[in-house]
Formats: sequence, C-alpha cells, structure tokens
Amino acid sequence: MCGCLSAIEIFLEKRYSYHISVTYLRDELMKTEYKTKSRNKIIEYLKKNADTRFTARDIYNAINEEGDELDRSTVYRNLERLYKEGRLVKYKEADVNASCYQYSEEHGSCHEHTHAQCSSCGKIFHIDNDVLEETAEKMKSEYGIDIDYGKTVLIGVCKDCKKQNS
Repeated sequence: MCGCLSAIEIFLEKRYSYHISVTYLRDELMKTEYKTKSRNKIIEYLKKNADTRFTARDIYNAINEEGDELDRSTVYRNLERLYKEGRLVKYKEADVNASCYQYSEEHGSCHEHTHAQCSSCGKIFHIDNDVLEETAEKMKSEYGIDIDYGKTVLIGVCKDCKKQNS
C-alpha cells in the first residue's frame, strides 16, 4: 500500500471525529485507484468465462491472443487484488502447479458452497453443501477433518462432454 494512505489515516484519526471508518476509506481508495484498462480487460474476460477456472498464465495468454498486450505481473497483481476484494475464488488444484481463479461476483458467496469441475471442458458447477453433508460428517468423525467448502473442487466429466465423447 502506498505511504499516502497511512498519512490520510493519521490525518483523519488525529484531526477529525467523523464517523467514517478509516478502513472503509482505504478499501474504497483501493477499489477506485486501480480502474485501469488492463484491469477492465481482465474482469471482462473473467466475466465472459465465469463458469471456468483459470490460472494467471491462462488469462495472460488468452488476453494477449486477443491482441491486447498485458504484462504478466499486471495480470498477477490484478488477480490478487480482485481476490482480496472478494470478486474471485482462489484455490490450488493438485495437478496444477499454480493458483487457480474463478470469477465469483455473480455467484454470491462462492466460499460457502462446493464446486465441481469438468476435467474435459473446465466448466465449474456450484453444488449445494447439502449434497455432501453425510460425507462431511464422516470426514469429521473418522479423520477429524473439517471440509472447507469454498476450496473443495470435485473433478469429473460433465454430461455435455460425455455426450460429445460417446
């Protein structure tokens, strides 16, 4: 974070007794400060492909293939910022040596339900936790593991890909 934000915080805390949260102001500044063309391109791409998970490299390659040149570090920085703002779900898959991201703004609280992913097309499905309730109870009682639903991804082949492959 830039040094000017802490100066603003100090100024507000010492000089004024407004009922505005310093944290709120900082968060709002962070949201508005980075409305760049690159960020908008990344968000646009993620929204168009909201049912798919991506690595930073996938996003970088796709946007550059569309003719818009982005720096790799710009993609990583924006993805982290969007994740911290709650607009992306970030998780690690066992077979991918990178963090995976999925746009979640339109799905509400993506961290409160489980995801299933088609191993053929990459599409993400949102599953109610009720479906896995019995499994979650067994994991807790037998192994002492509490399932983190937002980071749980079940892998399989979707019905559309099954149709195409038969």
